[in-house]
Amino acid sequence: MTPLTVTPGAGPGGAPLLTVAGEVDLGNAQVLARALEDTAGTVVLDLTAVEYLDSAGLSVLFAHAERLEIVVPPLLRPVVTYSGLAELAVVRAP
Repeated sequence: MTPLTVTPGAGPGGAPLLTVAGEVDLGNAQVLARALEDTAGTVVLDLTAVEYLDSAGLSVLFAHAERLEIVVPPLLRPVVTYSGLAELAVVRAP
């Protein structure tokens, strides 16, 4: 299993940026949830280094969808599209 890291920073225009790397699954989705809960306002969520995203990770993203701009790599694009998340959050390619 690849560990999950969430690194805060500043995105375009100074918006809060969370860079996520590794695998987001049932065992560690609470790490991502906590980072999102601790970050106010609209958040740029960079998932380009995420190798795996399961339903627990998707649940976290759905809970915050209205305030997310998600940067999604080609590997995760189908997951984000077919789950319906792309209809609720701003989703863009890296």
